[in-house]
Amino acid sequence: MTSAATEHRYNRLTWAEMNDAIAMQKVVILPTGSTEQHGRHLPLDVDLFLAESVCLEAGRRAPDKILVLPPIAYGLNRHHIDFPGTIHIEPDVFIAFCLNILKSVAYHGFTHMLLVNGHGSNTPLIDLIARRVTLETDSVCGALGYFPLATEAFNAVKDTEVMAHADEFETSLYLHLAPERVQMDKAAADDDVRGKFVSSDSVYKNPVRFNDYWGRWTNLGVHGDPTTATPEKGKAIFEAAVNGLVEVATEWQNWPIAKRQDQHTGPVQSHIRW
Repeated sequence: MTSAATEHRYNRLTWAEMNDAIAMQKVVILPTGSTEQHGRHLPLDVDLFLAESVCLEAGRRAPDKILVLPPIAYGLNRHHIDFPGTIHIEPDVFIAFCLNILKSVAYHGFTHMLLVNGHGSNTPLIDLIARRVTLETDSVCGALGYFPLATEAFNAVKDTEVMAHADEFETSLYLHLAPERVQMDKAAADDDVRGKFVSSDSVYKNPVRFNDYWGRWTNLGVHGDPTTATPEKGKAIFEAAVNGLVEVATEWQNWPIAKRQDQHTGPVQSHIRW
């Protein structure tokens, strides 16, 4: 067997070794993130760096199950555009780009794929991408954020209530992975505007989904309180997210793809494409 048995990074394989990875039917993971403001204390790469780090470590621990694609560094971000450095990608462009990547993966013979997201506003987009890959290929694709995998662990160590953006959760995780890039002396708390049915960042249980321009309600670019973040909390978050993703991949790798059963009693126009 070639290094396909131990290599968890998609683009480190040769084309010949890729045939072995396909034969192993590894779960191919596409990390999705963003390049956007995260307050005055964190770099623009938070969503990208954290999501990719979780995926790569899961792959390192389970190379027989996981193959990680190069990540998507940009996402839907117009709501953060009032803050310098933020990059916004239109939803249709993001969907089409990711769909082309995963259809290529399916073409080569991989049957099980996952989108693992680190940017909240990509959530509805990756759901649509996963649905389309499943419906437009002979493979199956799932979508998830890495953060729910670590929520229980975070709840056990957190000191603040809001889990949103550049907050205790993200800052702690970044402190664990790359503390030299975090400027904790500039960390400060902020909150969004809340009503009975609406909040301006849609992270609560309000029934109305809404995400306003952040330049309308904050000049800091933070939603939550990063001041209590620690590397120790970040380690707990990281371990939970990585272990959770390995469990997800293990289940997903064995997910059956049953034969479709057409219930029509008459002929259908099978040439139609949507």
